[in-house]
Amino acid sequence: MEDKPYISILVPVLNEEESLKELHQRLSDTLEGIKRTYEIIYINDGSTDKTQEILEDFHNSDSHVKVIEFNRNYGQHIALFAGFEYARGEVVITIDGDLQNPPEEIPKLVRTMEEGYEVVGTYRKRRKDSIFRKIPSYIVNKITAKLVGIRLKDYGCMLRAYRRNIVDYMKMCTESSSFIPALANTFAKRITEIEVSHEERKGGISKYGVFKLFQLNFDLMTNFSLLPIQFIGFLGIVIALLGLAFAVLLFVRRLIIGPEVEGTFTLFGILFFFVGIQIFALGIIGEYIGRIYQEVRRRPRFIIKQILQ
Repeated sequence: MEDKPYISILVPVLNEEESLKELHQRLSDTLEGIKRTYEIIYINDGSTDKTQEILEDFHNSDSHVKVIEFNRNYGQHIALFAGFEYARGEVVITIDGDLQNPPEEIPKLVRTMEEGYEVVGTYRKRRKDSIFRKIPSYIVNKITAKLVGIRLKDYGCMLRAYRRNIVDYMKMCTESSSFIPALANTFAKRITEIEVSHEERKGGISKYGVFKLFQLNFDLMTNFSLLPIQFIGFLGIVIALLGLAFAVLLFVRRLIIGPEVEGTFTLFGILFFFVGIQIFALGIIGEYIGRIYQEVRRRPRFIIKQILQ
């Protein structure tokens, strides 16, 4: 392998022992067919099965393979940031380890990058996921497009390609949590999206449940926009004006009709509604404050247990 590869493949893995051997064989065959120098970097994100043993076997038998092992699980996007630190290729491609993104689609991304694009995203053709995954992903895509200002079909597909300069820009960002496809699009000028096939999961279970997707939405909102907190401020003004108008209405009604008790439960209902809005607003503000607290502590985003290179 030459000193500097042209293509770097980053594969974050978490308990993927069932699919790793097929994944690596298909990756190697595909990359050999491109006739470009390459490296494959596996990031073991705290696996508890035999994933690390399998990755070490890959490293010992294949000079193209590097392995980064975390001391615990940090999450897919943090794993990719670690991969960015050690990737040396001009074209950096990220791909999931569960074989739902076919490695055979990689040449298509490389060809598109060579047309002069800085970021090549992908959208999944006939996506093989349940409706419980598709609906939250649809919401994430809409929110991301709105916040980043770049309308793409599928921000959730991990099979993506980045030019070296975009990777270097992302490495400058030291926040403890971020959504990489959205972050890359804030730096890139030439962005496109191509269709790729999608396969059934070969084994194991998905690492992105409803809670993970919910957390991802908060990452998007708090890392890329002040819109939620600005919305809360605007909502506060509207509620204050409505409250003032309602108070004037009650005062006038009291002067005309006199004291009455019939509206007690209505007042309680309105009070509970306003209290709910206030608690929701405090939650949003608390989310921002909590993330500020995480950043000012300056703790490392990840701890690497060992590197095989």
